[in-house]
Amino acid sequence: MPGSKTHWFIGHQTHQWEVQLGRAVLLVAVSLSVGILGYHAIAGLGWVDAFLNAAMILGGMGPVDPLTGTGAKLFAGAYALFSGLVLVGVAGLLLAPVFHHVLREHGRERARLGSMRTGEVEGERLTEEP
Repeated sequence: MPGSKTHWFIGHQTHQWEVQLGRAVLLVAVSLSVGILGYHAIAGLGWVDAFLNAAMILGGMGPVDPLTGTGAKLFAGAYALFSGLVLVGVAGLLLAPVFHHVLREHGRERARLGSMRTGEVEGERLTEEP
């Protein structure tokens, strides 16, 4: 695209990287909100304690406050499993542009090497086939 900026480390379009980052941030924010509401409504924790527990689970550190009720324990287990999937999803969102760039460059290199083997340069044949 004319006039579009690229990142220095991946050479990918800036807009596409920003979109992926925005999606990842939105996914984490929604997941954190679900955890806060669940810990507050189901486990009966205050807002700050609910935030702390949700953030620690989402970050992979584990719960802070001991939970006593069966419903609270079931929610905490389900939220922990959900948080693991969110981690994989966010990693995929953030690494997809990098992998796309690597695979695209690998394909260009293979095409260049393949054209060198057949004697093509810039789409023109150097030798005629019999």
